[in-house]
Amino acid sequence: MTSHPEIYLWLADAVLALHLAVVLFVVVGLVLTLVGGIRHWRWVRNGWFRWCHLATIAVVVAQAWLGILCPLTTLEMWLRASGGQPGYAGSFIGHWMQQLLYVQAPAWVFVAAYSLFGLLVVLVWWWLPPRRGRVRQQQPPKGR
Repeated sequence: MTSHPEIYLWLADAVLALHLAVVLFVVVGLVLTLVGGIRHWRWVRNGWFRWCHLATIAVVVAQAWLGILCPLTTLEMWLRASGGQPGYAGSFIGHWMQQLLYVQAPAWVFVAAYSLFGLLVVLVWWWLPPRRGRVRQQQPPKGR
């Protein structure tokens, strides 16, 4: 694998795409939960979705408070370096995904932003709790 640096770069782009998907899941998931709560969409109360969403933002907040760099970021940087790329120079798609994900700011800004976002997720959890158990379909009244 060391003789094919393009494989490392392809894998780095795949990790970056996965990272972007996680970010979109967290952000868009909250937005859709809020909109769905207002519009009474049943699926936004799905327990699996809501628990996964809460767990994901909890991990992000914990990493921020503990000063731990996201493992996806660490893996991507290692793959890029193994592929011979300095820093974040890369493919077109990789470059633009990085522009969306990586913002330069002091660490406290990220800790505060992630914590506030996590608090918002918890408040929405309280306002719009997930359903327990399976949802039963209403049966039409039986004929006489």
